[in-house]
Amino acid sequence: MKFIVILIFLVSNNFKAQSSSNKPCAGIEYNQFDFWIGDWSVYDTKNNLIGKNKIQKIQENCALQENWVSNTSSSKGTSYNFYNKIDNSWNQVWIDNTGFSLILKGSLVDEKMVLKSKLIQSEKGNYYNRITWHKNKDNSITQVWEYVNEKGKVISEVFRGIYKK
Repeated sequence: MKFIVILIFLVSNNFKAQSSSNKPCAGIEYNQFDFWIGDWSVYDTKNNLIGKNKIQKIQENCALQENWVSNTSSSKGTSYNFYNKIDNSWNQVWIDNTGFSLILKGSLVDEKMVLKSKLIQSEKGNYYNRITWHKNKDNSITQVWEYVNEKGKVISEVFRGIYKK
């Protein structure tokens, strides 16, 4: 009888291990940024169309891929966004067609995804890039990109876009 109980326990644990390894990105943390998924028209604060953005899940739920195309310039870009379970952070790697790249790290805070860069040191002063996304009551998304100083004070707003499906 003891043998059967031990055997059932081992088979059960083996099944759990296999099912979690089959879906390594199935935890709720991996879905925190899902509110951004979709095919979006992006508007400025005056309701002018400024671009299109497609955000989709890739790599079996382990990452989000963003594909941006500007309506007002030749700007195009792609980002990869992923949850890092080692340090419990969300990460973004952005690259555009001008060669500009940005690496951000952060987390979901009060239902807002807040990611920021490492400290940028420049002759005009030190700053961080901080980008925040939040879902609005009408199911649109607001994305705000700001430069913030070392104390967290906003120096300037770089971009504000309203995403509408």
